[in-house]
Amino acid sequence: MSEIKFSNEEKALIVAKLQRYFSEELKQSIGRFDAEFMLDFIADEIGAYFYNRGVLDAHALLSAKFEDIGDAFYQLEQPTDFKR
Repeated sequence: MSEIKFSNEEKALIVAKLQRYFSEELKQSIGRFDAEFMLDFIADEIGAYFYNRGVLDAHALLSAKFEDIGDAFYQLEQPTDFKR
């Protein structure tokens, strides 16, 4: 997995969400620098867990779709004297 990077716009949005969470839920203020530091920590130390979950979810989705496609091919087959 490569390093998780966000655009400046994405990072600003996430930082604002962290600041809002701290303010509303924890009743503490957190500065932009501290929120960016926390975001970097989360991305570096915890991000792989979320990434891996996304990979597993994508794998499960694609596996189900490939099974559906296989079933669709089976339904298209015409009867013949050959046995499978």
